[in-house]
Order: sequence, then C-alpha cells, then structure tokens
Amino acid sequence: MSRHPIVKWAQRLDDVFITIELPDAQDVKLKLDPEGKFFFSAKSGADKIPYEVDLDLHDKVDVDGSKASVGNRNICYLVKKAESKWWSRLLKQEGRPPVFLKVDWDRWVDEDEDDVDTKPAPDMDFGDFDFSKMNMGGGEGFGAVEGEDDDDSDTEDENVEEIPAPKKDASSSGAEHEVKNV
Repeated sequence: MSRHPIVKWAQRLDDVFITIELPDAQDVKLKLDPEGKFFFSAKSGADKIPYEVDLDLHDKVDVDGSKASVGNRNICYLVKKAESKWWSRLLKQEGRPPVFLKVDWDRWVDEDEDDVDTKPAPDMDFGDFDFSKMNMGGGEGFGAVEGEDDDDSDTEDENVEEIPAPKKDASSSGAEHEVKNV
C-alpha cells in the first residue's frame, strides 16, 4: 500500500502550482491528462517507501504548457490551465479535501491581487547594485570599535550599583536598610 506525501497548491488566473513535499524522491512518475487527471508516484528513503497521489483537478489543463521540476526536497509542478479563469477549488469533488492536501501560502495570491504588477516601479530599478557593500546595518561590526568584544546580552543591570549586604549583629536585627535608587 502506498502512502500520501504532503501536497501543497496555489493558483493564478492561468496556472496551478502543485508542490509535493517528498525528500530524496526516486523513480518519480507523473501523468497529467487534458481532462485534469493528475497522477504522481515515487519512492523515498532508504527503504524505498512508495508514495502516490491521484487527483481529479477541477477543470481541464494544457498538458503541453505544463512543467515539472524535481528537487532534493520536493517536486514542483506548474500546471497550465486550459482556460484562464479562477477555480473555486483544486479538486472536482466537493466537500472536505484529503488530509494530505494543503494550501501553499508561500505562493498564494488572492484573485483580486493577481493582476497587480509585482515588478518594481521604473524609478525603483536598481539593476545589479550590490547593497551588501553599503554596510547599512545589521552586518558584522556595524557600529563596533575594532577589537571591542561583542556582548550580546540585553540585561539592564550593567550600570546598577551593587549595595553590600548588611552585617548581621544583635543591634541591627530588626532595623530597616536604606535603599539607594540609581
């Protein structure tokens, strides 16, 4: 019996992103047909445990325009929709999706934000300018004098004056001690 890997998905107007989280996948097989039938199988781990995903996508897809990329930690598919429109869900079946299917919030864009241009404005094009050479803070040695030890402690008791503990003797056993505010 095969197991189901975690499958994440997100969509754009004309694409669906499907990411299968399966480290060290071997013997990866993918079938995608124009009617939206999506099938994935692979083996993973030292024991070569079989994994399988069989989905009926919400609508028809363009098989020739779709692409796949197999990485060390996951398998990414860019599935091209046959029609440029938003799907109400990933699967044809209504109701609760399978437990292994999750939304890919890293790639998610709302329908009303899809047409927003994500490229920088023309006056914000910095070309190949390297900001790391500007020493704009946060880097090593920022604001530190050379040779000075870097103390990462955030305690506020560095400038607190210590008050010696009172000596216990018979005459001061019930006396109050004066506390100095620094």
